[in-house]
Amino acid sequence: MKYFLIAGEASGDMHGAALMRELRAVDPQAQFCFLGGDLMLHEGGNVIRHYKDMAFMGVVNVILNLHKIAKNFDLCTKAIKDFSPDAVILIDYPGFNLKVAKYVKNNLDIPVYYYIAPKLWAWKEYRIKTIKRYVDRMFTIFPFETEYFGKLGYNVEYVGNPTAEAIDNFLNNNATPSETDKSTTIALLCGSRRQEVLKCLPIMARMTGYFPQYKFVVAAAPNIDHSIYARILRGNTDVVYGDTYNVLRKAQAAIVNSGTATLETAIIGTPQVVVYHVIGGLFVPLLRKIFIKIPFVSLVNLIAGKEVVTELITPKFTERQLYIELNKIVSSPQKYQEIKDGYRTVTQRLGKESASKNTAKLIYGYLESDRQLNKVKQ
Repeated sequence: MKYFLIAGEASGDMHGAALMRELRAVDPQAQFCFLGGDLMLHEGGNVIRHYKDMAFMGVVNVILNLHKIAKNFDLCTKAIKDFSPDAVILIDYPGFNLKVAKYVKNNLDIPVYYYIAPKLWAWKEYRIKTIKRYVDRMFTIFPFETEYFGKLGYNVEYVGNPTAEAIDNFLNNNATPSETDKSTTIALLCGSRRQEVLKCLPIMARMTGYFPQYKFVVAAAPNIDHSIYARILRGNTDVVYGDTYNVLRKAQAAIVNSGTATLETAIIGTPQVVVYHVIGGLFVPLLRKIFIKIPFVSLVNLIAGKEVVTELITPKFTERQLYIELNKIVSSPQKYQEIKDGYRTVTQRLGKESASKNTAKLIYGYLESDRQLNKVKQ
């Protein structure tokens, strides 16, 4: 069968490549056409547009690049028509992908599947109307999403979590560091976007003055130049690229910018403080009450259904408050163990399923079922 996939970010490229690999396992005749990146290209097929030419983040950046986004959309829809796939598979990236879903369902007789659901539980819940109308099946990677979407009148299928799967594979293939190594390091994960680094890292870096007995290590994002980190960091701090999991495994504690990294930290088992800088200062708590419908911002707490790790979101994200929370972890064995116990709840709820394998089997199964049904009708 022929599959058209759309991934607009680095994480989507990684998940898309894994899905393509598993689709070929269940369907040896699989052909691929896609918008994605180097990892997907490695799996074979025809790349229409690289995600690096699609990743426009922030309102201002989107407005300034509207002509490029429109061009990417036209290029994508033309490629779908020319390729004539058996299925269109959308991977996260909702701003673009939901428009594609609408086009496909209004103009082409092709099933639309969505892998890694848009985070409607965090914002933009109104998008459920578009999903109900234009997406045939959705496969989710967080267990709490099944109940969430169910309440909105839309059934989804939890397939497992690809982050948990990737880390399990990593841990199984790498020796556990000694407790001596782990007692001397604190990891800093300050995000993968330049603006996040500039806002979060300065406060994180000030912790070196409070904890001189620790070596601080920044798990650097590949797209952030070393000079940006160097301008901010103080003494006794290293910057490490391309080895985030090992940085976390060797750390006694971590300060982590809210996002997927909080879940990676939890699965690896390193106690953490979650932080995030939001524009708006003292108005942020009020804005959260109005626009955000969830009790937590970190995936760790959302999956656990309770506060496992402390969240310091603007205006609580201050030097003093961060020192207090980090000190609790490194000086209190009880606090340290409470967080580790909470992590077990998270990993249990995620399960051991292979998200990419399950999704590939489901998609191929649905397509085969439809094909057999059409044969009967004929």
